[in-house]
Amino acid sequence: MQKIGFIGLGIMGKPMARNLIKGGYSLVVYDIIQSSMAEVASLGATVASSPSEVATQCKTIITMLPNGPEVKQVVTGKNGILDGMQEGSVIIDMSSIAPLVSKEMYLLCKEKKASFMDAPVSGGEPKAIEGTLAIMVGCDEADFEARLPILKTMGTSVVRTGEIGSGNVTKLVNQVIVALNIAALSEAMVLGTKAGVDPELIFEAIKGGLAGSAVMNAKTPMIINRNFKPGFKIDLHIKDLANALETSHQLGVSMPLTGLMMEIMQALKTDGEGQNDHSAIVHFFEKLAKTEISKK
Repeated sequence: MQKIGFIGLGIMGKPMARNLIKGGYSLVVYDIIQSSMAEVASLGATVASSPSEVATQCKTIITMLPNGPEVKQVVTGKNGILDGMQEGSVIIDMSSIAPLVSKEMYLLCKEKKASFMDAPVSGGEPKAIEGTLAIMVGCDEADFEARLPILKTMGTSVVRTGEIGSGNVTKLVNQVIVALNIAALSEAMVLGTKAGVDPELIFEAIKGGLAGSAVMNAKTPMIINRNFKPGFKIDLHIKDLANALETSHQLGVSMPLTGLMMEIMQALKTDGEGQNDHSAIVHFFEKLAKTEISKK
């Protein structure tokens, strides 16, 4: 039974770790929240006291963390992965972070004769639970082939998008499209609702046409049922858009729609919506129109 380290047992990490255990892997886990580790330990995982201890026990280490600074801290900080890393090890970072951070970590690992892969995911908590995530991977080709069985335990779509950093570039593209999709869905459904048409019937009528999308199918029922329990928080989407805008500025790419979307999300955060699911973007448009989308 292959032993895998897993660091970061949050909304996404916990179900991903569960699926690895179900897939027959032996896990050594670490998180700053003791109760999260205890929950995964109850399924058979071994608990470590630090990222360094995980690295001393496992040559394959998965990280699932909020952002680049947390990845840097876990990898390079006191009692970090590099302190305990063995030659020939690999870090599979499944966090969504800035591509330049992935490249920096890759070079540090290379100095230790180890590897680093950026493998961010899309699908939110529901697909993390199902094990049907879309995984975008930036890494050396040999590393990808060797770890593909592990990744397929957590996702149904696993695509190598190129060398290190390309996975996170692809994730930024994904997050821009998702945010703008939710905004377009929200604005349009507010229009339909204020015009007096049942939003459930609008959804039923258009979901099979050109406007239909995975975003529409996932978020419309949440909006209509007023369910904003986070599968993916607005705060995290703000982080992703910030990384997208930072990257666009470095590359000289103008992203006016993404900039507008960032301001909409910042306004929602100011209104106390940061911990809600990103489907709560609809509240911005409902507030402007003084109309709430709900069941008739």
